Amino acid sequence: MDRKPVSKKDEIILQQLEVIRTMTENNLNRMGTDFWGSPAAPEAEKPAEERPRVDRPPEKPTASSTGNDATEPPAAEAPPPPEKIEDLQAELEGYIGLASVKKEVKNLINMVTVHKMRREQNLPAADLSLHMVFSGNPGTGKTTIARMMARIYHSLGILSKGHLVEVDRSGLVAGYVGQTALKVKKVIDSALGGVLFIDEAYALNGGAENDFGQEAIDTILKAMEDHRDDLVVIAAGYDDLMDRFIHSNPGLESRFNRFLHFADYTADEMMKIFEMQCKKGCYTLEAEAAGLVRDFIKEENTDPVSFGNARGVRNIFEQILVNQANRLAAMEHVTREDLMSITPADVQAARGMEVSAPARESPAE
Repeated sequence: MDRKPVSKKDEIILQQLEVIRTMTENNLNRMGTDFWGSPAAPEAEKPAEERPRVDRPPEKPTASSTGNDATEPPAAEAPPPPEKIEDLQAELEGYIGLASVKKEVKNLINMVTVHKMRREQNLPAADLSLHMVFSGNPGTGKTTIARMMARIYHSLGILSKGHLVEVDRSGLVAGYVGQTALKVKKVIDSALGGVLFIDEAYALNGGAENDFGQEAIDTILKAMEDHRDDLVVIAAGYDDLMDRFIHSNPGLESRFNRFLHFADYTADEMMKIFEMQCKKGCYTLEAEAAGLVRDFIKEENTDPVSFGNARGVRNIFEQILVNQANRLAAMEHVTREDLMSITPADVQAARGMEVSAPARESPAE
């Protein structure tokens, strides 16, 4: 039996649905700089539980940043050249929101710069502690700024490579005596020359009798001392939990003395994030639809933790695109403008509202 040929309209709809499917599939693995206004470097799929995630500077991706197990780079492979600090500062300023974080990062850049200048002039310079605690709710940009700090420290000559290794408790703690230290050492080795980013770091302080989280903490603290000239550790998590975690251990208190709080996004900032997603995807948000999107965000964002700030905005964006695709699939003819337009009907359908019928012009007499 001959197969029915695929029409041009069907091809366009299939392409649109494939884009949406891919975006939805990769949603949790793309929590990078694309949320905050700066072009994101290609990222690997989420790594397996037993290996850390390694992000390299965007100029020169390496084997580690494409999802392979974190290993020492080949001897012949040189780290990427440092970026210009002015370019990094401009990129940082381009991020949506994060006003207090931007100010603290600028202060840190100035302090490190002056510290280097004093050393070059053979003047006394106190040792700098560059390890940091990032606290805040999900989706507020903690991983993005950690990646930025790795690049900034590389630009300033503090770190030799400037990459980011992201890990959580599962990537550090093993289930048997002696294995945790080996596991942590492997992660530390992969992070040398860059930033080790420990997400939900408070989970290491399990407190159970047979918990090996304390062994992981002790091993990390020793590595921070042994490699203090070429390793920065950033611990991240919720505000109260991180505060208790850091103050539960004198070793942690002495090494982590810089705290950056990441505030929840305002309604205006989340709307800017949505509009930025539209711009990147070549979508046009109709004026009436924009107001409905703002209401949708407010309606869903009753709890910043469960909504997820920028992550929640992206979920809303994808829901609207699904309903846009459903609308286009029912149309007889689909133009380029149709593919680009997000209409009030698309937003209403995503919110589960009754879709208003579009106004029709009266025929000319």
